[in-house]
Parts: sequence; structure tokens; C-alpha cells
Amino acid sequence: MNEVQEQTKTLFQVSDNGYYGQFGGAFIPEMLHPNIEELRENYLAITRSEEFQQEFQQLLKDFVGRPTPLYFAERLSQEYGANIYLKREDLCHTGAHKVNNTIGQILLAKRLNKKYIIAETGAGQHGVATATVCALMGMECKVFMGALDTERQKPNVERMRILGAEVVPAHSGSKTLKDATNEAMRHWINNPIDSHYIIGSVVGPHPYPDMVTRFQSVISEETKWQLKEKTGSEDPDYVVACVGGGSNAAGAYYHYLDRPNVELIAVEAGGLGVASGRSAATTALGKAGILHGSRSLVMQTEDGQVVEPHSISAGLDYPGIGPLHAHLFDSGRAKFYSVTDDEAMQAGIQLSRLEGIIPAIETAHAISVLAQMDLKSSDVVIINLSGRGDKDLETYIKWGKY
Repeated sequence: MNEVQEQTKTLFQVSDNGYYGQFGGAFIPEMLHPNIEELRENYLAITRSEEFQQEFQQLLKDFVGRPTPLYFAERLSQEYGANIYLKREDLCHTGAHKVNNTIGQILLAKRLNKKYIIAETGAGQHGVATATVCALMGMECKVFMGALDTERQKPNVERMRILGAEVVPAHSGSKTLKDATNEAMRHWINNPIDSHYIIGSVVGPHPYPDMVTRFQSVISEETKWQLKEKTGSEDPDYVVACVGGGSNAAGAYYHYLDRPNVELIAVEAGGLGVASGRSAATTALGKAGILHGSRSLVMQTEDGQVVEPHSISAGLDYPGIGPLHAHLFDSGRAKFYSVTDDEAMQAGIQLSRLEGIIPAIETAHAISVLAQMDLKSSDVVIINLSGRGDKDLETYIKWGKY
């Protein structure tokens, strides 16, 4: 049986009422109450069933291409004086970790007799993954995407359309991920019957953060046995991942949450600098508040208005983090860093030149933090390489410093 089915409650698992410490919950309009309650009452029983797990695991293997490799990055390791392994989620079908979650949620939606799928996307990878599984299952799909992101992620927009999805640009606010999420939730409120909203990150009202984390936990589940094969131990010294909403990080951390000997490193988008007014470093700039249906850390003004974030990475351009990550920060279990746009882009070029892997700009943020860490030659570092850089070539070209 998959380890995602473990039932013992620990300090870092969601409580029965949907909280991680002081963060989480379900703050939703009355119109969505039946949908959220239906999910909350059924998601664990359905996803733990033998029939569900058999179909889920088969699709992960034969459709997604799991397990993804755990790759020893020899030249990158020499550069930073440690033993660095890359968990190659970029090699998943569709090019990122997002498909782990969309397969899980589409199977759940089918079992709840939903006919119509709604999604939001920033960098476009979740949108592509949602459009992909909707094509696979023959379901209608509407994807909301910030108008700015439709421009900087054009290849993913066209991929979604080719797969049969309707892509709806969001023209409000900063025209990025926050605004796409607002529009997607508004559409769901107006169309609650027979529809399922596939949230792409560990955000939103309970049970979404826990549900998405469980589907993504396959990342750390594989990492444990792969690392043991390579080093004789399941436990690295560090697990590093970028965090916007934070689904790739949640999946990479999951099976290490209760192992204090493994240090969890979260890397946020510093944008033009944390003090510049053009940043998405939520733990440095945010405070407790409600965003998109849960209580978490949110970048906001004194009177509670959400501050527009900035990142060169469309997938990290979000003014909050998931409630699990807020709890990991608040409790000190994870250490949070931020890196600037330029630092991330330089790290993306560095990985490309050293290892022949062009990373997504989101992932490049995680690579960049190596320069800030005090690493020893004996340290074993896992970096979750969450996506490939094909979608970001235009941004790399515009940046131009290579």
C-alpha cells in the first residue's frame, strides 16, 4: 500500500478540522459549502481505496513515467562542495510535478460524478497538466490564467488549447496567478453543480492543501528508497524546494516532516529584493490573513488589502503560501530563504551549463539558494527539480545575460 495512506496524526499533518497549527481552515462562500463538504467527507475514503490506488499508481507509472530519477549532479556538487541530488520531476509527462496532483484529482472527480473541470494556472504547468488529464478522461476543462502570464507563457497557453481546454485570461489586478485564482473561484461559485475545481497548489480551503500534498507525496516516497539505494540511507541532510503556493515543496518534504535530522529548505521569490516593493517573499513580508479560502501568511497592507507580488517566475508570483508551509515557517521546522530574479536566472544558466538541464525558472530559485547555504563536503542535498525550462525560454531570452 502507498505510504500516503498512513493514518497516524503527527505535528505536521492536518488536523481533523483542517488546520496546520494556527493556519488552514475553510473560509468559503455559502454557495461552495456543499462542494467543499462533499470533498471533505469523501476524499480520504476514496483515495485510500484499493481500486483508486490501483488506478492512480498505474497512471503514474504508465502515463506520467514514474518513478522519476534521483540524479547525482556531479559537476554541480563539485561547484558547491557537497553531494547534490536532483529529483527529476521535470521528466514527468507534461514537464513538471503538477501532473501527479491532476491525475489524483481527476480520478476523485470521476468518482464524485463530476462532469466539468475548472482550474487556475500561473506558469501554465498546472493548466497543461489539467488539460492533459481532462483529455485523457474525456472531460470539459476551463483554465483561468492571468493575462500577463498568457503573454509570458505563450507555449503553455497553446498546449492547453491543443489539448482541448478553454483558456480564460484574467484581466483584473496584476493579471497574474492571484487574479486567475480569484476568477476561477468566482466561476466555481456561479457553477457549483457537476463541476470540480482542481486547485494546483497546497492552497485553498480544507481539504485542498492536505489532498494536494498527499498526491504530491509520491515525490518524497520515491526519494527515500532511491537515496537509500545510492547512499545506504533514506535521509539526506537537506531537502530543498522552491515555494510559491508550495505543492512541489510539500511533496518533497512530506515523508521527512517528522524526521528532524533532515533540514527542510524553502526558497521564495525575492523579486527585485525583499525591501524593493517588488517581491513575492511571503514569509519575510506577510502576516496572518485569509486568502483564497484558508488562513495563512499573506502579503497585505495594514488594512488587510492584498499586496501585488512580483517575480520573474510566473509560478512563484503569488502573495501567499499554503497553510502547511506557513506552519513549517511559524514552527521553525523549515528554513525559508529568498533569492532575487537575477540570482535565480543566473542559477538557471549555471545548471544548464554544468549539468545539461535547463530548469524552469521556479526551480532555478531552488538551485540559487545553494550559494547561501553553509555546506560541508559530507552533506547530502536533495533539490526538487520541479519543472523543465521549455516554457521559460522567452523569459531567458529577454533576460539575456548568458
